[in-house]
Amino acid sequence: MASTPRVLVVGGGLAGLVAARHLAGGGVDATLLERRETVGGRVRTLERDGYRFDRGFQVLFPAYPAVRRELDLAALDLRRFTSGATIAHPGRRTVLADPRSAPGTLPATLRNPDITLGDRLRVARLWWELRRTDLETLFDGTNESDESIERYLRDRGFSDGFVETVVAPFYGGITLDRSLSTSRRVFEYTFRTLAAGGAAVPAAGMEAIPRQLADHVREVGGGVETGREVESVSSEGDSATVQLADGINGEVDAVVVATDPPTAHDLTGLESIPTDARGCVTQYYALPSGADLETGKRLLLNAVDDDGPNHVVPHSAVAPEYAPDGEALISATYLEGEDLGASGDGVRLESSSESDDGRDSEERDAELAARTRDALESWYPDRRFGDLEPLHTERVSFAQFDQPPGIHDRLPDPREPSGSIYLAGDYTRWSSIQGAMRSGREAARAVLEDLSG
Repeated sequence: MASTPRVLVVGGGLAGLVAARHLAGGGVDATLLERRETVGGRVRTLERDGYRFDRGFQVLFPAYPAVRRELDLAALDLRRFTSGATIAHPGRRTVLADPRSAPGTLPATLRNPDITLGDRLRVARLWWELRRTDLETLFDGTNESDESIERYLRDRGFSDGFVETVVAPFYGGITLDRSLSTSRRVFEYTFRTLAAGGAAVPAAGMEAIPRQLADHVREVGGGVETGREVESVSSEGDSATVQLADGINGEVDAVVVATDPPTAHDLTGLESIPTDARGCVTQYYALPSGADLETGKRLLLNAVDDDGPNHVVPHSAVAPEYAPDGEALISATYLEGEDLGASGDGVRLESSSESDDGRDSEERDAELAARTRDALESWYPDRRFGDLEPLHTERVSFAQFDQPPGIHDRLPDPREPSGSIYLAGDYTRWSSIQGAMRSGREAARAVLEDLSG
């Protein structure tokens, strides 16, 4: 009787966890190796003093097809954002909301000077067109030639004000690219998905997602081993070898490399793996007792490209479980170009680390907090935020890979490495939770097909 094929999955992010689940469910002996002590990759949550701090600004789009397929959404106990946003200008704020979900906001939305009547009609037309689009064709190379989000919107006639004060900060939060130079395909996919299902976070924080996926792996007989760092992978003939940092060698039938892009590039040597990164720094604050940003469960977007944050998130208003009873938690996110002070794999540095100009993390954190206070006082001119309390700062240098127009046609295939080595990661699809989860499933399918062939 033939022995059961053995497969190792290197990396415990979303792609690796999904790959391990489908490999084990497909009848192979699958084990996932993660170098950290917890799974999750870029999707992690720190719990401290009754607060929950996600690793940078992260949300879940429940309407993503892979999310619906791979996760038990009911078990995640989702807390949903209200559709739309509060647009913050110096001295004033305006409301932009979907009247279907918040009818009471219709008068304020109609009076919003940041969006013209023509813009409203164009948004409705865009939604009508995209709802009839097969999402899975957007990244498979069969659709029309690509272009930037900015070019796409301007070609459709959207006003300068709408593009610059609404779309730029909103998609700055999604793509970490306020310049809107990202591929239109990302815009179309996320616009359609947001309109269909909005955005949410699990009550227990974003790390509840990889924890659930790890449970799924174990439920179908797969293994999950943390604290196991892989130094190299190689393939010869019909087998693959993994060299671990502790000196142990493992020979198996196949290896799925599901690490972050820079590590996958180093392990496989593939130049097609994108390593140009977009990063961000997110700082969390406790609001003064009884304070409220008066934005409900909507994002607060910075309409002006200045020294302030790109957006502010009212975490405890959306998910009360993110803060102790009676406390209010918000965060401010700054995009790349700021003093991120993060290591190459996006791991937050300790407070003793220094930036290029010699300042340590404590000094840089204090500067960010001051900038956030200045921004809030500009947006709320009748209030003062001197007692805004910084609680935690997450610096992430590699939050996403850069996605200029045309890049998705050049991304690697799961089978691109030689021999019995495969790839799983959002960098085989597009930078998102959807891309990561779908890539894991596709990598597992490729391995199972080749092992049975």
